[in-house]
Amino acid sequence: MGCGASSDAGAAPGPTLEQVREDEKILTNLEEQQRKDELKIKLLLLGAGESGKSTIFKQMRIIYGTPRTDEELRMFGVVIRSNCITVTRKLCQLIQMLELEDVLEEEEKAEGADMSPFEAYELLVSHLIDGTAPALEPIDLSNDWVGHLATAGLGPNNDAQMFLQIWKPIKILWESNLMKEVWQKRSHVNIIDGHKDFLDSLDRIASSSFKPTQQDVLLARVKTTQVNMERYRIDSIDFEMYDVGGQRSERRKWIDCFDSVDAVIFVAALSEYDQNLAESKRTNRMVEALELFRSICNNRAFSNTSVMLFLNKKDIFEEKLQYSDIAAQRPFADYAGPPNDFNNGVIYFIEKFKDCLINDEITDSFIQACTATDTNNMEFVLDSTRTIIMTDNLRRSGFLGAG
Repeated sequence: MGCGASSDAGAAPGPTLEQVREDEKILTNLEEQQRKDELKIKLLLLGAGESGKSTIFKQMRIIYGTPRTDEELRMFGVVIRSNCITVTRKLCQLIQMLELEDVLEEEEKAEGADMSPFEAYELLVSHLIDGTAPALEPIDLSNDWVGHLATAGLGPNNDAQMFLQIWKPIKILWESNLMKEVWQKRSHVNIIDGHKDFLDSLDRIASSSFKPTQQDVLLARVKTTQVNMERYRIDSIDFEMYDVGGQRSERRKWIDCFDSVDAVIFVAALSEYDQNLAESKRTNRMVEALELFRSICNNRAFSNTSVMLFLNKKDIFEEKLQYSDIAAQRPFADYAGPPNDFNNGVIYFIEKFKDCLINDEITDSFIQACTATDTNNMEFVLDSTRTIIMTDNLRRSGFLGAG
């Protein structure tokens, strides 16, 4: 009995022409996406808390991105009013710490003022520190442009409403003669320097028509507690910038951002040479920044990554040098330059950061002294940085010679 011939009757049919074309289209799209990913530049902002990373992140959007919506501006309006309460509380604590109440009590009431600076101070202490003041009457925010915004959070909204209730005593205290002396010692309680602008603009911020300006947004302090990312297309190149929290408790999240990074922008505040960490009162902020820079630059994850150093707050640094000597700070007792000399001070700290490197990979072109709140300054700095990063990436990839 013969064997029957084999048959393809049970085999699956081959792909149709339409399926082949669809597969080719998917493959083409994947290859195109891969090319885009290879051209894309991923920037990671790192540094200690309050160094100015988030301000640079905001500047990127101002210079290269889209304008903020009214909803976003309302959120910043709540935050700014809340910031005014925070800075006032710290100023009152500083007056207590320096035992200057008696000096304040000697100041007379200004013409047209409802109370003396000392009376304003006592009222503010009762609301912001002691909690002994009677509850304030709620304010109708229905005609206020900022109003109450749930997305800003309960704490900031409560502080923002309190600000509207006590902003006049805040103004009286701020305009007192004593505050000129107290402000120079603000580093004792880690007051954010830029919030002086808010205290100088209390009438405007308390107005029902208050709408934050671009500069207000840059100065507003919102603690970064998550990884933020924004995309930009600049001169046909796609950029992704990541901003992460700088406080010690937030740094465990950094590792998630280390993959495929093309450049790290490390931000350190020049002005923090005489300040200590909020989370560790005995640790100098500049020392913390130096140690953090050392760990980042010598991390194997960044062995093929461009590392840029932004020495931020140069304007505040220059101002502080007039009354706060670098050499008077124990970690920097080896500073031998003139006490009030800005250029010598900057060079001194640049060398401190360079000393953190195992391999001398950072040239002076990778270091920028800047003022993150100055958009004109940052436009120049970021444009120079972008050119350096793109050139360095091409060199590392072998497309440009090392010379």
